[in-house]
Amino acid sequence: MKTLLKYFKGYTLEAFTAPFFKILEACFELLVPFVVAAIIDNGIPSGDRAYIYKMCGVLILLGATGLCSTLAAQYFAAKGAVGFCTNLRSALFSHIGSLGFSELDNLGTSALITRLTSDVNTVQSGLNMMLRLMMRSPIIVFGAMIMAFTIDVKAALIFVLTIPILSVVVVGITLFCIPLYTGVQRRLERVLLITKENLTGARVIRAFCKEPEEQLRFETENNALCAEQKHVGRISAAMNPLTFVIVNLAIIFLIWQGALRVEAGALTQGLVIALYNYMSQILVELIKLANLIISVPKTAACAKRIADVLNVTPEMANGSITNCNNNSEYSVEYINASLKYSGAAADSVENVTFSLKPGETVGVIGPTGCGKTSLVSLLPRFYDATSGEVKIFGENVKNYDIDYLRSVFGFVLQKNRLFRGTVRENMLFGCENASDEDIISALKAAQAWEFVEKFDGGLDHVIEQGQSNLSGGQAQRLCIARALVRKPKILILDDSSSALDYKTDALLRSAISGLDYQPTVIVVSQRVSTVMHCDRVIVLEDGKPEGIGTHDELLATCAEYREIYESQIKASEGGAGA
Repeated sequence: MKTLLKYFKGYTLEAFTAPFFKILEACFELLVPFVVAAIIDNGIPSGDRAYIYKMCGVLILLGATGLCSTLAAQYFAAKGAVGFCTNLRSALFSHIGSLGFSELDNLGTSALITRLTSDVNTVQSGLNMMLRLMMRSPIIVFGAMIMAFTIDVKAALIFVLTIPILSVVVVGITLFCIPLYTGVQRRLERVLLITKENLTGARVIRAFCKEPEEQLRFETENNALCAEQKHVGRISAAMNPLTFVIVNLAIIFLIWQGALRVEAGALTQGLVIALYNYMSQILVELIKLANLIISVPKTAACAKRIADVLNVTPEMANGSITNCNNNSEYSVEYINASLKYSGAAADSVENVTFSLKPGETVGVIGPTGCGKTSLVSLLPRFYDATSGEVKIFGENVKNYDIDYLRSVFGFVLQKNRLFRGTVRENMLFGCENASDEDIISALKAAQAWEFVEKFDGGLDHVIEQGQSNLSGGQAQRLCIARALVRKPKILILDDSSSALDYKTDALLRSAISGLDYQPTVIVVSQRVSTVMHCDRVIVLEDGKPEGIGTHDELLATCAEYREIYESQIKASEGGAGA
């Protein structure tokens, strides 16, 4: 929780004001039994109606003042809890955005979503309750005991015995429940993960008729979550009946002793009623405290999970360079670069060495899983090389400011990701200052303008969530256009034309080669036809470069490339001839 306290900045006043008003209310409430005792002992026996009305007026005044204090406390508690969690949620979202891909891989998407939503909401509810009750309940409990001592010391000894027993019960159950609630949250993460997988993969599941299996998998995890919740719920539920039994036994003993003390003339009837009222106040407050205590383990567990994410330090140290040396001989250099993912048994990229001059185009080809995407991910520092060096414009990428470094690149990822909004808004994601002319120019180069201009509204056409109103080829071309809008110095196309036909792919290559700002282009593909026209081609096999050269050179010297070429080009020619 110490990690999270700094997010109370700006709400310190509320954090102290809410408990203050609750303490004020508790003080007024502790005076009520004395007023009732005065009415019973002084007003009723004498039949003094004026005195009774006056004391009833005092009760109303105490009640009204207590109500105002309660409303003020509720307001400040809600404001403090909501403000704190707003700061916390913003900080958590920002921190997640600052994490590298390796940290995100380790934490997991479903876990981060749970922490950002369910965990933060639980902390907000628990904090609101704590600000209202954490001070009030102890003040009432111990205040009632002190007031009982002012009435009768012998009778007050019952309070001295009752309160420690109740404390042991409440604290014991609380400590036992904290790890159980942590387990419940982990179960919730697994349910969320299955839900996310089923929503994103709904078409695949239906295509393979796997709905019954997925339903069974979800029900298994959901039932396990339900069982854990019931288990911890049964333990937490024992708190209320146990406190009721202890307090009611104390009340029975108090009334019995009170009756004997009244008969002996040591106490009045009104004071016995006052003692009973104080014991009842303790019972009510302990029930409230029990509900608070039940929420404390949930809040503590969720706060710890949030703090665990905030305590994750990005492994990548930010550099300071914010300018490229445009006169450098090479725009891209790999020098014995290797990459091993966290927890992996072997390197995904191993001892890769090559360099590119500004304006050159290189193709990267190889079988699925050979490390093509891993190789290009080292350039914008999605991952850092575990050994060797990766340079752009003569400087190690680790020395650049990360934001500046990534602004140099136009990166088209393997998986298309467009956001809900207009075509223009998605293009401005690549460059927020781009004009409509810049956007249209990028769309034309990406071979996307031909269908965008036919959309209703053109650039104002709305792309639905998950790009559901676009075909795969349309989405790919828009993603390429988004990268071209920023006029990058280095353009990385990671298997970004897999959904395009050969004619469109050829037109796209021609348009990119004719760009007036002449970026260095790295094309990742499994198609020979896409990379064969590049200045050079790198053939990867299990993360290692098996050959680097032109198309003709590799056909003559690289068996792996020749095998890919023959399986694609010659096979398609043979099929066409047949």
